[in-house]
Amino acid sequence: MAGDRSHSLYHRCAHRKGSLPRGSAGRHPTVVRGGPRPPARTPADHAPRERVALSCARFGTPDEVEILGLAMDRIAAAGLYRAEAGYLNVSGDLVPSPRDGQMPALAVSRRVWELAGQDGSVTVPGRPWGRALGLRGLEGLHGYLVVTSRSRPTKAERALLATFVQHTAAALSAAFAHRRRREDALDLHRLRDERTALQRQLISVVAELGYERAVHALMSGIAASGGGEEAVTRALHGLTGLPALVEDRFGRLRSWTGPSRPVPYPEPDPLRQEEMLHAVACQAGPVRVRDRLITLIRPHGDILGVLALVDARDEADEHTVLALEHAAAALAPELAHLRNLAEVELRLHRELVDDLLAGTDEVSAYTRSEAVGHDLHRSHYVVVVQWSNRTADDSFAQTVGRAATAVGMRSLLTRRSDHVVLIADDKPHPRALYEALARETGTRSGTIGVSAPSDSLIDIPHHYREAQRALDVRRHSRERYGTTFFEELGLYRILGPGNDYQELESFVREWLGQLIDYDSRHHATLVETLSRYFDCGGNYDETAESLAIHRSTLRYRLQRIRDISGNDLANVEDRLNLQVATRVWKIVLGRPG
Repeated sequence: MAGDRSHSLYHRCAHRKGSLPRGSAGRHPTVVRGGPRPPARTPADHAPRERVALSCARFGTPDEVEILGLAMDRIAAAGLYRAEAGYLNVSGDLVPSPRDGQMPALAVSRRVWELAGQDGSVTVPGRPWGRALGLRGLEGLHGYLVVTSRSRPTKAERALLATFVQHTAAALSAAFAHRRRREDALDLHRLRDERTALQRQLISVVAELGYERAVHALMSGIAASGGGEEAVTRALHGLTGLPALVEDRFGRLRSWTGPSRPVPYPEPDPLRQEEMLHAVACQAGPVRVRDRLITLIRPHGDILGVLALVDARDEADEHTVLALEHAAAALAPELAHLRNLAEVELRLHRELVDDLLAGTDEVSAYTRSEAVGHDLHRSHYVVVVQWSNRTADDSFAQTVGRAATAVGMRSLLTRRSDHVVLIADDKPHPRALYEALARETGTRSGTIGVSAPSDSLIDIPHHYREAQRALDVRRHSRERYGTTFFEELGLYRILGPGNDYQELESFVREWLGQLIDYDSRHHATLVETLSRYFDCGGNYDETAESLAIHRSTLRYRLQRIRDISGNDLANVEDRLNLQVATRVWKIVLGRPG
């Protein structure tokens, strides 16, 4: 409807222009009978109708050059201004459009280039007023119109010119969009033609042997030459015309050949990845998952990775499926070899770390660390990792290793029955490893303990116990999950496993024995109440809330504690010993709480 209104307005304006009286410049004046002859019209009298004609300008062509030419002609025809030059933005360069076969003056072009996309004044000899006006659309600058006038335009005339520039810019935006659509269609057609031609050429060349034998020979040659993952995806893309990619079993990209690669590549969701692997493994041959055709690489039953084609248009045929299957078969030995190398390296790392944690001679340790590419001459930290929903098997150990590498930790790794141990050559970031593992595992229910720095290999067993101590304290604290450094433990550092257990238990009996016995006989929780009271810094409201009891109940229990134990919570000495005793009771002796 907007186009119909513009069209109607244009014809009304044109009709109005044709109906105006002819002036004295070669035209017959109008004679009014019975009265004096009106004075002859001056050129200025034509300005209103030319302004209307200018405002009614319309562009009916999809060609940018023609649009710019029409705009320059319309400005010249209006008589108000003169179009000195026009420029089109072609791949970032302003290309001048000839006017009446003449290129714009060099000074004008230089001035337009200096404006760098902004509007600005332009000096043209003999023209008191000149302006370079940018033709802008949503996509940016389309070009420029350089307009001059014999006199300074009025506010209304400048507003009219601005409207005309907007119309021209809108027409150019439509033309540019039309050209891009046309070019995209041509590119798509060309790509399809090239793919069809490639497939026909391949089929014709191997007509006697058959397509399957040709693909098999191609992929077998790649596998034999050790071309690797990139060679396989490159060949697969060439055969099918579709983007080909390899991911590891956890969904991380290893190789991509073809257009439209996502940057950055999406971070995998562990749960969804496992569901996808299970769904594909339950079926024979490649499986379509959304816009991808996927096959698993599993030479001996173990999933080593994923080979896929991106087929958003669902164009895959039997030749595509065949090529994908042969590519997966060719890739399987390569990934199996890489896995074997990784397992050998991991085994060497584990043996070295196991010996370091147990205590070994430095000369042997330094020699073996150099063999695996790790420098043990630097200060090291022992890091212990435990996750509540993961057993410390090889899979979890590999997950920890990947997360450590991702956050820049250079480390050696081994595993124990319920945790994974890292020996890192720099102090870990307080949160980086924990956050990386939370993403890898899909849960934040994990705890990490970090030792003090170790400057000697013979001290590593001692620092291993420090890391375990830091982990145990964190697991028994109110905030169980996260990272704790041994250096931050404070009092808990002297309450570690190295202290005499019987002395610690005697200390607890001395200060809490009567309360422990009372709790046992009456199924009460006075010791836990006292421990929580100290954890909350003696704050009644916070303690009552943490125990889910009323404030008056808390006051009663604390009074019972004073009566039974005979200790005064207001006494500094009694208070300190009771607080230490509750910590030992809860942390070292492993009592509930």
